[in-house]
Amino acid sequence: MKIALVTDAWQPQVNGVVTTLVELVRELEQAGHRLEVIHPHLFRTRPCPGYDGIDLAVAPALELARRLDAFQPDAIHLATEGPLGWSGRRYCLQRRLAFTTAFHTRFPEILHAALRVPLSWGYALFRHFHRPSAGVLVPTQGVLEMLQRRGFRNLRPWTHGVDTALFRFHPQPRNDAPHGSLRRPVALFVGRVSYEKNIDAFLALELPGSKVVCGVGPVLDTLRKRYPQVHWLGLLPRDELAKVYAAADLFVFPSRSETFGLVMAEAMACGTPVAAYPVDGPLEVLGRRDLDGGGRLGGALHEDLRLACFRALAVPREHARLRALDFSWRRAGELFAGHLVPARPRPAGAGRADPLVPAPKPSSSA
Repeated sequence: MKIALVTDAWQPQVNGVVTTLVELVRELEQAGHRLEVIHPHLFRTRPCPGYDGIDLAVAPALELARRLDAFQPDAIHLATEGPLGWSGRRYCLQRRLAFTTAFHTRFPEILHAALRVPLSWGYALFRHFHRPSAGVLVPTQGVLEMLQRRGFRNLRPWTHGVDTALFRFHPQPRNDAPHGSLRRPVALFVGRVSYEKNIDAFLALELPGSKVVCGVGPVLDTLRKRYPQVHWLGLLPRDELAKVYAAADLFVFPSRSETFGLVMAEAMACGTPVAAYPVDGPLEVLGRRDLDGGGRLGGALHEDLRLACFRALAVPREHARLRALDFSWRRAGELFAGHLVPARPRPAGAGRADPLVPAPKPSSSA
């Protein structure tokens, strides 16, 4: 199947949406599909106002149309609601093509935190964007229910995966990462250092040991000045990031506005338990309750984030890894492909787009 993926989030940007889409494309291509990724760096770009590190395509409509016309996709997926997403939406509506979309990020909350745009305005705009979509892919049940309450339709449950080969299990925290020799326990945050991540809630906690932050973003300089005792690692390659996860005793995820929170699954894959608030994202990622009802399989959740940290430190690292194994990129790819719709009406009896299926293994006699 020929799949056009239109996205405003792509490399060299570094965030959970980009990681998700890169892994998804790899999985789909391994299954035999042909992908055309239309991303900002195929166009002239400019920085996103107030959000360093995010480049947006400038006036992409004509070039996007040329590329889609040349590719003639069987299915079109608009992954984001930026300039490329809106141009792709217009292209499809003008040609009466069916398409799917995804709700990866709670941008109304980001707009509210950064620019004080009322949440109702943000969600009204996004509801308008997704209204003609044949299927809006949503990564957690909690976010799906929230969008339903806000009037979104055609919602489809999806999920994400984690690279459990790169993020390997370590029964004890490693000592070969940049923070491996810090005073323990080492509490770690990985992600965009941005308004919506609520990082202050973590950095202000009174915890024993050391705090480490890995990432960059628009509030980095402000937080570095406010919390000079924190160890700031900046942006790291993925293989180095795996060592950082594995060297931590605890991963703290203070965000209250995540649709999923892929970094939690990556930390758990290394055996590092997670402390978070009991909100959408963590509720889904950390999994079912332990048998004694004292926490979650991959860590601990509580409205008192400090208490969640102490409870998470008591979670065996093998429990965290076990929960991470529930997230498979193959499964995520299968669900994604199953939600796609034919861009053009098919002849009677032709059926819908074929779902992604694993490629057959060669026989031993071959």
